[in-house]
This record gives sequence, C-alpha cells and structure tokens, in this order.
Amino acid sequence: MSDIEISHWNNSGLIVGVDEAGRGALAGPVVAAAVVLNPTDLPTGIADSKVLTADVRTELSLIIKSRAIAWSVGFVDNTRIDQINILQATFDAMHASVNDIVNIFTNNRASTNGLHLLIDGNRFRPHRIPHTCIVGGDAKCISIGAASILAKTERDLWMTDVADVAWPEYSFRKHKGYATAFHRSAISKYGPCEIHRITFLSRIRMTSLFDGLK
Repeated sequence: MSDIEISHWNNSGLIVGVDEAGRGALAGPVVAAAVVLNPTDLPTGIADSKVLTADVRTELSLIIKSRAIAWSVGFVDNTRIDQINILQATFDAMHASVNDIVNIFTNNRASTNGLHLLIDGNRFRPHRIPHTCIVGGDAKCISIGAASILAKTERDLWMTDVADVAWPEYSFRKHKGYATAFHRSAISKYGPCEIHRITFLSRIRMTSLFDGLK
C-alpha cells in the first residue's frame, strides 16, 4: 500500500481506487472500476492485474467484492469511443464508476466528505471528489490494484460471455479484442463487426475493411 493510502486511513478518510481495462484494444468497451477497501480488512495478494493469471484475478475479484466497503464498474462501448476518443471515453467510464460509489454512500446515508480518489495514470478529468493521479498506481497502491483486477476481470468476462458468443469467428475469448495476429487476421477475413473500434482500425491501415460502415 502507498503512503497516501495510509495517511488518509490514519485520518479517518477513505480511498477510492480507480483503474481501467481495455484502453488499447481494437474491439469492445473500455471498462473502469472504482473500489473502496476497508482499511481494517485488506485482502492479501492484490497486485497489478497484468501480472496475475486469469484464475488468480477471478479469485481475487470475488474476495474484493465481498470485503470492500463499496465497488462499482463502468462500461463505455466502442461506438462512444469512436465518437469522443479513447481518453475521454476512459474518463467517462471512470466517472461512471465513481458516481456509483457516491450513490452507494448517499443511499446508505454515509458521508462522502472523507473520500479521495487515487487514479492510475497521469491524467484525469476532475470529479467533485478530490483526486491524485499516480503513474503505475496499480503496482504501488492496493486500492488501485484492486480496481485494476475488477476492471480487467469484468471486461474479460464480457468479451468471453457476450462478444465471443455473438461473433465466434473472431475468437474474442482468446485475445479479448486486442491486436493479436489471430485477431488482425480475422478482421482481414471477415471485416469488422459491431463492436470493433473503427478509429482504432484506421490507425493500423485497415481502412478498406470498414469504409462501408461509416
């Protein structure tokens, strides 16, 4: 855990860890999670989701959900990503997850005055809850690490249970929409489907594949 987490907890404040998954994918949503851990009941084994196996992430996600004070996940789909760009879509997903946390506290008649957001990365669209950006925060802060696990797990589940079922020819369960050789080959063969990010495909010079979708 980080010094900023310890400082807030020692002063009776609470941290909202916020992170995203799917920002660099060619298909599917960008997903953000917000997690408020209980400083007196911290799960063990929390780390940057990228260094954990899928099975470990799934196990930890269940533990996080059961022991966190509050958690939420926000999705922004590929259509919106193409409309406003991936950075703004990521901020939208983060704000959606944080707004859910605020609503959870409000509905439970708990004050949000002691909340502080820890955001993974170096940029964030300010929210009414104060925030601090931390580069590499998913490896430095347990709260952000927990959020990274939830965001990754929830997005992977969607790509497997929804995207792969609807468009099996792309094998989304294998690559989760990222630009693997298999995925790019499938796009070349079948063209893009409804969940591909058209603006991302244009960057890898696949313009001819999606001209008809504009």
